[in-house]
This record gives sequence, C-alpha cells and structure tokens, in this order.
Amino acid sequence: MCVHHHSLHCVLPPYVLEHLSASDNEKIRRAAIDALRMDEQARTLRTTMTMMPAMAAIPSQNGNKYRSVYTLRNKPPSPYTFPGKLLRSEGQGKCGDAAADEAYAGAGHVYDFYLKQFERNSLDDRGMALISSVHVGKKYNNAFWNGEQMAYGDGDDQLFRRFTRSLDVIAHELTHGVVTHTCNLQYQDQSGALNEHFADVFGCLVKQWRNTQTAKQASWLIGEEIMGPGTQAKSLRALTGDKAYADDPLLGTDPQPKHMDDFVNMAGDNGGVHYNSGIPNHAFYLAAMKTGGKAWSKMGSVWYQTMQRLTSTSQFNDAAIVSIESAGELFGRSSAEQKAVSSAWAEVGISP
Repeated sequence: MCVHHHSLHCVLPPYVLEHLSASDNEKIRRAAIDALRMDEQARTLRTTMTMMPAMAAIPSQNGNKYRSVYTLRNKPPSPYTFPGKLLRSEGQGKCGDAAADEAYAGAGHVYDFYLKQFERNSLDDRGMALISSVHVGKKYNNAFWNGEQMAYGDGDDQLFRRFTRSLDVIAHELTHGVVTHTCNLQYQDQSGALNEHFADVFGCLVKQWRNTQTAKQASWLIGEEIMGPGTQAKSLRALTGDKAYADDPLLGTDPQPKHMDDFVNMAGDNGGVHYNSGIPNHAFYLAAMKTGGKAWSKMGSVWYQTMQRLTSTSQFNDAAIVSIESAGELFGRSSAEQKAVSSAWAEVGISP
C-alpha cells in the first residue's frame, strides 16, 4: 500500500492499481506496477505545484482560451520530459494523432463550459493556458493533473483504452485545477474526498452539457469510454446507487460507499479520498435527480458556488451546510431546489 501526504490527482484510483498489482496475470501485474511507479515519479512536481498554485498557472498568450498539446513519445513523466514535442496549439487544425486531437477538443469543452456557465476564464479565472501531454509512458494506465498541466496514458488496450477518449475523465482532471484555484482543498481525509468529489461532479456535468443531456438521460458514470475488453466493468465510478463493477475477475468490486454508515477509515489513499468521495457524489446525484432538468444549470450552479466558498480544510458537513445555503440564495429559501439539496445530504447520512 502506497501512502502519500501529497497525492497526485490521477483519475484511476490507487486501489485499482494496487488490486491489479497482485494479479496472477503477469502482463496485468507488470502494467499496474509500472503505472504505480510512474505515478510516484510525477508526484514530486505535483507536490510543489500544489503549494504555489499561482506560480504553476502558465498564462495564455492573450488572456483567453489557449490550448497546446504535446507528445511525450512514450517516455515516463518527469520534470525533464514534460511537456514533450508540440503537436498542436490553439487555432490549428487536427494533427491526425487521435489522442492529441481528443485532448485538444476536451480541454476546449472544459474551458467553454466554465466560461459559459460560470463566467470563469480557465482554471484560474485568469486565462491559464491549458497544456496537455499525450502518449505518456508505455501503455500507461492513468491520466493526471500535476498542478501545471495534463498528462494522458495510452492504456494497455486490455483493461483500459487511451484516457483521452473520455470527456468526463478530461474534465475531472482539469477540475482539480479549478479546485486548487478556489478552495484548494487539502488532499487528505474528508477534505481530500471533497476534492475528488468536485472533480467527479464537474466531470459528469461537462459531459452532460456537451451532450445536452438532462439529469435523467445521463449515465452518471466516470470513465465509460476508457474501459477495455479485458474487464466487465462499465466504468471507473458511478454516482448512482449502483456499483461501477462487481465481482469483476480482474478489478474485483467497486469499494466506494454511498452512505456515512459505510465511511471508510484508513491510512492509505490519503485517508480514503477515492473511497469516501462516493458519499458526496451520491448526494449530488440525488439532488440533481430530485430537481430534474439540466443538472449543470441548477445543481451545477449550487455546487460551483459551494466550491468557491469552502476552505482548504472543509469537511463533508461544511459542504452540506454551504450547499444548502447556496441553494437558498440562488433559488430562494424553502425552494424546491434547497429542499432537494437538504434531502439529498440527509439520504447519505449527513444532516447539518
């Protein structure tokens, strides 16, 4: 079990890689061990960038949307290999590299979502450039935000496909940057689980917004498009009451709880940040389903305001209080929206 006080924001939870690292299949075991090793190599830079987010924010050339995509040419991630060779920059047409073009388009969708929905100019609200590196490592099973840029593995094409295939994965990782430049939630215990929670929520909302889906039409799954033929799992995580996978021959069973009665107390995974994020995730899902319509419009506005008002050490109870207050401010005291938020938190065992 790897325990790190400052953890890299990877979309693939460490419990998945650790489970796979014990597989009887040598190729799967080796791929998981290699992914864990590369995650560790990237953590040093991530730790530094979290401590000084303003310095990590590279300004765009004109203060507006600016994307650049590089290739690491399958080299391992490190301060010496990033960002790699430039493949495509803002305004240029498709380069013909599927991963690069997906990373470019996905970053654009995330930028447009935050600008059009919340008048936020990039991750830092100051026009931060959106830099991505693709083809990170050899068959690397993960994608991560290191505090300065995105990095995407190609996957092993068995358990996971290339990570740029999934817009919610891209939006999840980039939202970690938004969290850093708002409440900067500490990546430990409940505050760390909230960090993961906001990334999951806005990952889903960007995808729903792009596809013009209502709350009832959406799947509420994270990472559907990256799952490979070697697993029966439908996704990495599910915000619904269901598990993303159960009794999978390779992945086992999704361990995320949906209620405080099942809260996981552990030293690893920075106090269970990838586990316990399932609880506020489900609360958001319930609130969105209760109000219906376009989740990014109503509940997205409530959660965005909540994210701005929390502090680095906020706990689940704080998030519940602030979101209930925000719903009242945005839609009226005792409104259907405020009641939906309050009821949703209560249903997962949090009644502030």
